[in-house]
Amino acid sequence: MNYRISKKCFVKINSFYKNVAKKYKHTYSEDMLHHSVDETIDSMYEIEHSLLRRTPTIPQWQGFYMANTDKWYFAYTINGDTITIVDACHAQNMH
Repeated sequence: MNYRISKKCFVKINSFYKNVAKKYKHTYSEDMLHHSVDETIDSMYEIEHSLLRRTPTIPQWQGFYMANTDKWYFAYTINGDTITIVDACHAQNMH
């Protein structure tokens, strides 16, 4: 499988963890921020392997497939052997 990840995903993931680092500046280090971002990006490569396909639960993701880890949800498409991840949302922001 080939994976393409939209810039929007990277922006949302980085933004989320930067805001966490700002809010918890005395306990959430820059190393923790980078580890969290890397872990989230790595988890995207598990889509269609250990992260199973689901029906989207939010309206703006209708027409896409959805997969989730315990912390993140991803909207994606499949075209041949290419998975394109178009959006990401942290679990606490899903509504």
